[in-house]
Amino acid sequence: MAAVLARGDIWRGDALASLPEASIPSGHAALDAELPGSGWPRGNLTEILVDRSGLGEMALLLPALAQLSADGGWLALVAPPWLPHAPAWAAAGVALERLVIVRAGRQVAWSVEQLLASGGFAGVLAWPEANIDAAALRRLQVAAEGRSVFACLWRSTATAGIPSPAPLRVLLKPVSAAGALSVQILKRRGRPAARPLVLSILRPGRTTRVVAGAALSLVAARSAALAAVA
Repeated sequence: MAAVLARGDIWRGDALASLPEASIPSGHAALDAELPGSGWPRGNLTEILVDRSGLGEMALLLPALAQLSADGGWLALVAPPWLPHAPAWAAAGVALERLVIVRAGRQVAWSVEQLLASGGFAGVLAWPEANIDAAALRRLQVAAEGRSVFACLWRSTATAGIPSPAPLRVLLKPVSAAGALSVQILKRRGRPAARPLVLSILRPGRTTRVVAGAALSLVAARSAALAAVA
């Protein structure tokens, strides 16, 4: 029975599933306690649902991205709606020389699938088209399975009621307290989450002056060099 439960796609109804790949600590103990494997999963698709940017949603992931970066991994952002704030990412511990931005045009899902299949990235974050269909999502889940990669899609909260093959779906909302974020786990492998979490989010770089020119130029150069992926 222990061997069966260790598979990750089978779990007890009163517990959280185990994960075949080591998870990445989120940097928030309360959140890790609610995530199967005690952290953001590798080898599976994660969806984060948010209405708009600027809520601290990227700061929520920066500790995990910094850990992947510290381990020597490459990170890819596919079709981000903004250029990363290089000083903040560097202050959080992300190695900008191993950060790639892909301008995917209308081929976001295809680009993500190729990046996952390459096996060369520790983290792939993407902002797919609003009309991405279930078949494309299923292909991305299959591409992520069995790989030591954190694969994350950013989608609208309007998709919360639409079925998805992603084993983990998280909805983010702002709260009145400054620097806080409501984190609701809509779907996970294991027992349903009882209630949303309210987390205090540290946004690095807000109080530290960092010269950004060289870092931003590096990110922009990598973005231009990889434009052919589209």
